[in-house]
Amino acid sequence: MSWYLGRLAGFDTESTGVDVENDRIVTACVVQCGGGHPTRSATWMADPGIEIPEDAAKIHGITTERARAEGQPAGQVVEQVIAALSQVVLAGIPLVAMNASFDLTMLDREARRHGVCPLSELVGDQLRVIDPQVLDKKIDRFRRGGRKLEDLCRTYDVRLDGAHTADADAIAACRVAWRIAQKEPTIGSASLAFLHEEQIGWATEQADSLAAYFARTPGREHLADGVRPEWPLIPFEVVPGA
Repeated sequence: MSWYLGRLAGFDTESTGVDVENDRIVTACVVQCGGGHPTRSATWMADPGIEIPEDAAKIHGITTERARAEGQPAGQVVEQVIAALSQVVLAGIPLVAMNASFDLTMLDREARRHGVCPLSELVGDQLRVIDPQVLDKKIDRFRRGGRKLEDLCRTYDVRLDGAHTADADAIAACRVAWRIAQKEPTIGSASLAFLHEEQIGWATEQADSLAAYFARTPGREHLADGVRPEWPLIPFEVVPGA
């Protein structure tokens, strides 16, 4: 059976910002859907331990005050999210994450920050990720317009209820992945192991292309050095003296 006809596990986070090394998770969702079984969703809100910038709060709706009042300690949230993800990964369920290297790297750094065993160390080489952003750029490289989740939902006729909430984004990513796999037989019929490895190469090519675009665009040259090609996780680097 094609992978997209079975169970899928969507994963998404909302955070204090976009710096995976220093920003923190505010909300997270792991949703299981498809495969002829009811949808199951688990969501978490964390007290990130730092101020949530106003710009970030405007996007996901969680203020510092609300996170402190309603959120669990960040370390507990990270531990529970990793436990939920490791369960689905070890069960052979593909992990669907839009722009996976952001969410998985953010989760990895939070785990190390709070003394929790990172997901990569728990599941090893059994991790199989489906990234709708990487797939979309591969199959429709020259399409004009944005490539954010809202854009892909419009492109692939997917409903998105409550954009920029972790639960809505997680299930929408699964729906987009399903549409892409249905549309493109070479993707839908590929084995998960093969598709995971292919996406590593595709993501590198896409990052190189983006960096080259920034480098030749006046006023944006400085952005080229910040483009990271690693997928689905930016490796952790120990900083000497830290």
